[in-house]
Amino acid sequence: MGLPKLPAGSSSSSVFLISGVLLMLAGCSSDRYFMVPKQDLSQLTTSAQAQRATLVTMENNATVRHEQLLERNRGSTETILDAIKNQVEKPTCPPVQKQSACPSMESSKGRADRLKGKVIVGEVEKIYLAEPEQIYTARIDSGAETSSIDARNITRFERDGSNWVRFDVPVTGKSELITLEKEISRRVKVIQASANEAERRVVVELQFAIGDHQQVAEFTLTDRTNLTYEVLIGRNVLRDVMLIDVGKEFATELPDSLINKRNDS
Repeated sequence: MGLPKLPAGSSSSSVFLISGVLLMLAGCSSDRYFMVPKQDLSQLTTSAQAQRATLVTMENNATVRHEQLLERNRGSTETILDAIKNQVEKPTCPPVQKQSACPSMESSKGRADRLKGKVIVGEVEKIYLAEPEQIYTARIDSGAETSSIDARNITRFERDGSNWVRFDVPVTGKSELITLEKEISRRVKVIQASANEAERRVVVELQFAIGDHQQVAEFTLTDRTNLTYEVLIGRNVLRDVMLIDVGKEFATELPDSLINKRNDS
């Protein structure tokens, strides 16, 4: 628009002042072009919800990929451990001596009278020990709690973390000895009538036969060189199994298969 005409006689400074005021007014009137127009709030809400759903989907996908990565790592670790386990050589233990056992016997072989299912034995009987394959003479003593066997050179040692014992037993009718190795079952204190202090003995399990009766029982190891009989049968064998006829000796007979086996050896 044009500038207003000034009255006559106006100075030039007045002209400039009026022009500045007009320019300022013109600048203020142009502010309407810098205002942000009002948006629809429903559109903003929809956009925000869409972005939130996208973020949840991305988080779920990241979790799945993380679990898959952990599973692959576990599989790789197990494969490596299996390979290491297969490459490590297993330790070997000293060989254990072959354990002998009483040979099978027919019911018609051997003899042992019974009363109510219990074997009747005399005060002295022949006994077959499976480990050394020897026949000894045994004294039957109901006053002894645990049976015992003549053993020499008794040496304790450890095998595979267990307590074992090495000992020698006599060969019947000869001056020879047979070495046996057995795991120790337990230890006992035995009080002898002729001794002032109790004697500690190791106990092992041995398989034996009296007549046609076979059994595994505990025996203490002790030197019986100065005693009449190599074996003593105590209550741990007699209990619920045998009855003593004090008027008899050798009331039982071993099977021929055991006697012949002993003679052949």
